[in-house]
Amino acid sequence: MYQTREQDIIPEYWYNIVPDLPEQLSPPKDSQRDKSSIEMLNRILPRKLLEQEFSFKRKEKIPDEVMELYHQIGRPTPLVRAINLEKKLGYSGKIYFKYEGATVTGSHKINTALPQAFYAASEGVQEVVTETGAGQWGTATALAASLNGMRSKVFMVSTSFYQKPLRKQIMEIYGAKVVPSPSSETEFGRKTLGERADHPGSLGIAISEAVEYALDHEYKYMLGSVMNSVITHQSVIGLETAKQLEIEGEEADVMIGCVGGGSNFSGFVFPFIAGRAEMIASTAEEVPKLTHGKFGYDFIDTAGILPQLKMFSLGAGFIPPGIYAGGLRYHGAAPALSMLVHSGRIKAEDVGEDEVLQAMRTFASTQGIIPAPESGHAIASAIRYVRRDPKSKKNIIVNVSGHGLLDLSIFSRGEK
Repeated sequence: MYQTREQDIIPEYWYNIVPDLPEQLSPPKDSQRDKSSIEMLNRILPRKLLEQEFSFKRKEKIPDEVMELYHQIGRPTPLVRAINLEKKLGYSGKIYFKYEGATVTGSHKINTALPQAFYAASEGVQEVVTETGAGQWGTATALAASLNGMRSKVFMVSTSFYQKPLRKQIMEIYGAKVVPSPSSETEFGRKTLGERADHPGSLGIAISEAVEYALDHEYKYMLGSVMNSVITHQSVIGLETAKQLEIEGEEADVMIGCVGGGSNFSGFVFPFIAGRAEMIASTAEEVPKLTHGKFGYDFIDTAGILPQLKMFSLGAGFIPPGIYAGGLRYHGAAPALSMLVHSGRIKAEDVGEDEVLQAMRTFASTQGIIPAPESGHAIASAIRYVRRDPKSKKNIIVNVSGHGLLDLSIFSRGEK
């Protein structure tokens, strides 16, 4: 829709929200008594990523090499006015969606996978390891590693491993080795399987396995969400959106996105945080971390290998139901996002799977795009918002953070 030169839309700098938070972000806390889990980060993360993780700089220059890769994988992604959806809902205002599903891997995850892989490769790393839930992060990691001449290994939450065989196949085509988590390849995985042989897995468990594997093999670990460096990279979404709205002569009144760990939502809305836009974080009713979780220090991973963060959490031992939106099954949310929800600047609401399925059908039948199940939550929240006041003239901007072309079996689960 917006055919301006790409270099006029993709930002030259990422945005780090830390200097603009209402109070100082609480520091990570050691999770182990006998050794420093914070110091351990030096072993598993690239130096530049660690520097960004604890940075107070508002702007971070995007490396030229990463910028070139951004162009190659589909940035800038389109901002599209959902005219047919507006008509379907009888809405007097405007609805736009930022379509991150237009990247070559089909989601926003590639935005941070590329710089992380670049930083690792710059240090001479030969292999990276990570975890994945729905498979989008594993897919992005696999491609980013390949583009930077590295091997990759992905611990995929067992439920998703068997629900999404095509996602696993794409990762393998990109060169990754993919195993279901919990697995027999780590001490924690073996312990978990010993307690329950048919364990469905969780992102917390998969993170523990990936970190343990990285430490044992001296590989670098790729961060999929939650951490501030990841959110900084994802700010490319919101910065592009701001420029695209400026070109159209429009402003954002309402911004809506889904929340798993919080990276796509935060990257989308944080560049607008100083403005007046209403911000709504849509989460799964089955994993209500922002509405029913506790705000305080908790473990990032189930085994407690990584540091604790101050965030909204349902508890690191939380085992989510096997909802198809695998990317929303994580027990916690990013500290910066959690702080802003706790302060009231960002609102949170839960959406159930049946409502999500209907929203996905409505969006697909009006706009022609089958969204990811995760993004279906954001679309459902947008439809709710419109139905509360269809005569409103507000501009609603929705982040559609992935496509659902590999998730079609969700529709066979039935609708009420």
